[in-house]
Amino acid sequence: MKKILLTLLVIVLVVIAGAASYVKFALPDVGDPEAELHVPLTPERVERGSYLANHVTLCMDCHSTRDWSRFSGPMEPGTNGKGGERFDEQMGFPGTFFARDITPVNLKNWSDGEIFRTITTGVNKSGEALFPIMPYHNYGRMDKEDIYDIIAYIRTLAPIENSIPKRSLAFPMNFIVNTIPVKATFSQKPSRSDTINYGAYLVNAAACVECHTPVKKGQIIPELAFSGGRDFHMPNGVVNSANLTPDKATGIGGWSAEQFVARFKAYTDPANCPPIGPKSVNTIMPWTMLGGMDTSDLRSIYAYLQTIKPMDHKVEHFVPTKE
Repeated sequence: MKKILLTLLVIVLVVIAGAASYVKFALPDVGDPEAELHVPLTPERVERGSYLANHVTLCMDCHSTRDWSRFSGPMEPGTNGKGGERFDEQMGFPGTFFARDITPVNLKNWSDGEIFRTITTGVNKSGEALFPIMPYHNYGRMDKEDIYDIIAYIRTLAPIENSIPKRSLAFPMNFIVNTIPVKATFSQKPSRSDTINYGAYLVNAAACVECHTPVKKGQIIPELAFSGGRDFHMPNGVVNSANLTPDKATGIGGWSAEQFVARFKAYTDPANCPPIGPKSVNTIMPWTMLGGMDTSDLRSIYAYLQTIKPMDHKVEHFVPTKE
């Protein structure tokens, strides 16, 4: 009996070791970068890419410096793409991560194919799997042309030297992270006249569901999508995301399109973002960036959100730290 148990134990250990080795060394497996990809830096691509990166996909949200002494942390001028934003255990992440410098200083030796693969699958130039703070699963469902535009814009950023620490992954995430990247499943961008479907496209690109859905063990709960209540720890309390479903009592079912747009446009000008005091309510929502979104695009987002399942989920926006 002891020999049988010992044999079974050895088999189990071999299987575990084999699985761990596969995850650690054979993954991620999303394919090689497209060697022939060369994105032309036309004015049209750069302009569209700037719009997307600053106001829709919000690349500049994390890859720039935000002034957290003011409401919603407006981006500091002249920091586009420099990276350095920190995400750590205190914020609920399984380790410590830093947004990379995506200016030409850091990307000058990257091919367009390597940048494209990183944005859309979460596997960087060296084949390293990225933790999905950057919502690459969402970007991998976008239209390739929009990703090309973002690459064109990134290529034109002013170079900024910024020494950024390496990430530190906690166990077992240092193994699990290799299983997260997947091959992209691109879509064709709907016509802007197709209001609801175009709104859905923008909502995916902006990864709205990631912040506006409760999470369990770090994963969003699909059946509660857009119902709000994801908590974000701020220096003086916890901010909970809003319910974006069309529930009339607890969501945005009672809002008009004009009210929805006005909420975004209120902070388009950073001058409208007041300084934050010790007891002020702040938010991670990058209002100044999203406020730069085209009004018709915001209306499309509103139209799409009105079609999703309403959920009666009352959210307490801010819970102050107990003194």
